[in-house]
Amino acid sequence: MKRFCTLAICILVLDASALAQNAGAPPAIVEIAKATESKLAPQRWVPGSVVSRDDAKIASAEAGRLEFVAEVGTRVKAGERVAKLDDQALRLRHEEIVADVRRAEAQRALSDTQLQRLQKLESSNSIAKTQIDEGRATLETNVQTLAHARAQLHQIEHDIDQADVRAPFAGVVSERFAQRGEYLQVGASIVHLVDTERIEARVQAPLAMADKIRAGMQVNVRYAGQEKPASVRAVVPVGDERARQFELRVTIEPALALVGSAVEVALPETRADAGLTVPRDALVLRADRTYVMRVSAENKAEQVVVTTGASNGDLVEVRGALNAGDRLVVRGAERLSSGQAVKVQSDG
Repeated sequence: MKRFCTLAICILVLDASALAQNAGAPPAIVEIAKATESKLAPQRWVPGSVVSRDDAKIASAEAGRLEFVAEVGTRVKAGERVAKLDDQALRLRHEEIVADVRRAEAQRALSDTQLQRLQKLESSNSIAKTQIDEGRATLETNVQTLAHARAQLHQIEHDIDQADVRAPFAGVVSERFAQRGEYLQVGASIVHLVDTERIEARVQAPLAMADKIRAGMQVNVRYAGQEKPASVRAVVPVGDERARQFELRVTIEPALALVGSAVEVALPETRADAGLTVPRDALVLRADRTYVMRVSAENKAEQVVVTTGASNGDLVEVRGALNAGDRLVVRGAERLSSGQAVKVQSDG
């Protein structure tokens, strides 16, 4: 009996000592943010694929033997060469047409001079009027011959330019369809060029969500554990009658994912309603409850049990004994107990 009493006294002494230590302990340093009124809607994560806004198979506009083709992985700027065809035959043809142009220019100049001489003789009635008409017709024929030769010259210059295949946009060569030395016909694919900077997610969403989504609205994109904000670039207002889905395009940052990657996009299932929201970091999750730690005017911690609702990024809708403007602990809440003194480090 005496031993039991001694043990009880010891326990009481230890409890009193612990209380004294807690009373004299310095305030816990925490970071806080405020509860706010926001409009949130329940969201559904919809799968999508990352595509490039500029993705093309660059083809040959001329026939010829391939002299040069860019290597796979080569990054090119808009207007930079990606392939080169042998243009020797085109250049020989160019020289021939240049000679035709010069000959046509000489013939036109001669016919012009002859017509001027005939017109001087016409005033003295020294020549027949039909000669004047023939002179005018000859000049007009030579003028048209020269115009035709110059058009052929422009055409062959264009063909020579087309033999030098250049990138229509900046991108990376992802595939080669032809190798040096191969003879290509007009329209044959040479390389696959992909712009890896201007990318977006192509998403197929249920038709029931079509009236909730509009171009320009903000959404969240998730890939490999990362969640980033993004913007809806376009909504295609045409549904698939078999799949009951419609397409939308979401602009994303190039650093998030590669072209061809599978991503998820959070889309609203209903229209947003106003509600009380708190930062996700303010929630403390336990097996039997979810709560937040509110900081009172006296800088004391108060535990408030809440239930969660819709979320959007870092904001989560909650229901409980909270009001907009309440200060909530977002760093250090797990270590706090009700009534504990705190020192606010910074406001969120």
